[in-house]
Amino acid sequence: MAGSIMGQKCFTLIILLSCCSGCFFQQSLAHDYAQALDLSFQYFEAQRSGPLPSNQRATWRADSGLEDGKDQGIDLVGGYYDAGDNVKFQFPMAYTITTLAWGVIEYRSQLDQLGQLQYALDAVKWGTDYFIKAHPEPNVLWAEVGDGPTDHACWMRPEDMTTPRTAYKIDASNPGSEVAAETAAAMAAASVVFKDSDPDYSSTLVTHATQLFNFADKFRANYDVSMPVVKDFYGSVNGYNDELLWAAMWLLAATSDPYYQNYVVQNAVALGGLAGTGSIQFSWDSKYSGVHVLASKILMDGTSGLNTDAFKAYQTQAESAMCSALGMSATPMKRTSGGLFHVQAWNNLHDVTGASFLIAAYGDYLTRHSQTLTCSGQIVQPSELVALAQQQVDYILGTNPKSFSYMVGYGTSFPQFTHHRGASIVSITTDSAFVACDAGYEEWFQNPKPNPNVLAGAVVGGPDQNDDYTDERDNVQGGESATYNSGPIVGVLARLAGSSLSSSSSGSELSEAVMHTNDSTSTYAQQNQQMRGETDEYDLKLDIHQELVSRWRRGKARFSKVVCTVTNRNEHAVEKLILTSDELKGPVIGLHRLRGRKNSFTLPKKLKALQAGESFNFTYVSVKAMKADISVKQALLV
Repeated sequence: MAGSIMGQKCFTLIILLSCCSGCFFQQSLAHDYAQALDLSFQYFEAQRSGPLPSNQRATWRADSGLEDGKDQGIDLVGGYYDAGDNVKFQFPMAYTITTLAWGVIEYRSQLDQLGQLQYALDAVKWGTDYFIKAHPEPNVLWAEVGDGPTDHACWMRPEDMTTPRTAYKIDASNPGSEVAAETAAAMAAASVVFKDSDPDYSSTLVTHATQLFNFADKFRANYDVSMPVVKDFYGSVNGYNDELLWAAMWLLAATSDPYYQNYVVQNAVALGGLAGTGSIQFSWDSKYSGVHVLASKILMDGTSGLNTDAFKAYQTQAESAMCSALGMSATPMKRTSGGLFHVQAWNNLHDVTGASFLIAAYGDYLTRHSQTLTCSGQIVQPSELVALAQQQVDYILGTNPKSFSYMVGYGTSFPQFTHHRGASIVSITTDSAFVACDAGYEEWFQNPKPNPNVLAGAVVGGPDQNDDYTDERDNVQGGESATYNSGPIVGVLARLAGSSLSSSSSGSELSEAVMHTNDSTSTYAQQNQQMRGETDEYDLKLDIHQELVSRWRRGKARFSKVVCTVTNRNEHAVEKLILTSDELKGPVIGLHRLRGRKNSFTLPKKLKALQAGESFNFTYVSVKAMKADISVKQALLV
């Protein structure tokens, strides 16, 4: 049977969770991004090395690594442990700080409004304070503290460490361009973060960044050749060309010195900046996509000067990567059936968080300049990029086939057996009895009980290509967290929690809006409607839940973000649904706007029909701070 339903009214709107063929769809959950953001900063506190401050929130941790560098005659106390072990690896640590700083730069106002800015500044500065120590001379950088093989042979709390704390450096005789350039990028990005609040510290960071970049560029060599001790842990697969461009981009942002703009232009081809793969490459080892997005920002900001064509070439690479992420290119990014980007088997969420940040940031750059993206001849609105980044983050937070959060401490179901030495052994503040190397394995690694300490905010490696995950302590591939998983997600969470959506009617950015998410004035409305066709033979029965989730002001203008869930209560599927409204002037996420008909929307193309009993969500921003009146123009029961 088939029935046509025309011209009826409803009050609705929603979020698309996945737009790839064969992907899993689930009713959108209202995630508390502000809580996830707060937990993320708590995770960085749990990863601290050195003497802990009095405001430390991960209270199960205590001071550790207090004599790091002593045998080499240098103070290397501080910094972060990279993952579930007790080694300080400079290369991934620097990437972590670069991405953290970038997130602060882009979403500083949101962090401030959410009461998280100081935590963000503390997290960045904990890293850069250590980097200053690790860079005592222009051409010297201490790039590792601790010995990987011996550290991994033991299962010990960082407070109990008896493994060697050997420190390794690069210098002019044994250079390492990747780690020197990435540290330069981190310090340059951090200098932008502190430029207004602490100009002296910012200037110090610029000095170190400039010296490190010159060192990396003048003495070009792979750091894992000069420091073979890192090869089995953080060996350089992509080489150093991407880090040189990356560092130059950040020094350009920090100094506005035309030398760095000329550098990225003149070396674009020689350093591989335009030889993209068509997909996002952004991780501790690969920075090309980051370079492309930063270059695109410069182009859109109108600061490329006489080098517009060169920066357009970079932007072409960024656009190809975005289209790939959207699944709208000849080389779409691979996804699991649950909709998660799948880049590699080992610690896949590292790549997911990095890609999500770039996608969100690029979408916001487009919004800021009233631009759109074109993929395979189709116009893509910036809001669609932000929605994609949100979908990936939502998957991490629990909107996935297992309804399982891959951020420790978030939600009701999350990893209990994270592969992490400190978290898996009783806290030294609870039981100060020494836990020896082998005893740690016997008594704690093999302990069948969950970790005694909650590693709040940690993002683990995540599920496999089949959306499967084993919550066991020996699951190193998917169950170990890392600081570089969390570095990029901070910016996305700040963006989502702060809801820096912009009004398409005014073209103005709303990133400085004051948000009141989930407060006492938020409203919830449920509407059950029976929608009749031209005869009584066919009824379209939809349960519609409409929730105003946040409000803000921009000057005298008022805005609202509304999330709706629509459930098909019919015994048959609904196809060819067209919704119409003259009130949707702001962004609509999760519906497809019909070309040439600004007031009409259809289901996303990959959602062919709304099956009996199924739900879907979409989101809109109301520029009148009230719910929109939506009509059903067409629907087909099949």
